[in-house]
Amino acid sequence: MSVVTEVSQDGKKLTISIEGRFDFGRHQEFRESYERLNKKPESIVVDLKKATYLDSSALGMLLLLRDHAGGDSSDIRVVNSSSDVKKILAISNFDKLFDIS
Repeated sequence: MSVVTEVSQDGKKLTISIEGRFDFGRHQEFRESYERLNKKPESIVVDLKKATYLDSSALGMLLLLRDHAGGDSSDIRVVNSSSDVKKILAISNFDKLFDIS
């Protein structure tokens, strides 16, 4: 499985870990990782530690996640990005939409 989901015990935090390629092939799996939850979490962490590749469709998926989570009022962090992925996110101005660390 290349999209691994973990919900905190209190249900307030969702962690979505991406393994391998984060591209259009992960679209359905990524979307289901947050849409199938009974309760909307207060915060979401997208962990890219094991992601080996990210393309424009992955950026689109992150935007869909942001919209689903509440847009400007959402609390989404993108963590453990490689330096190349951080560059892509910065060039795309995603550092203005997400907390990237």
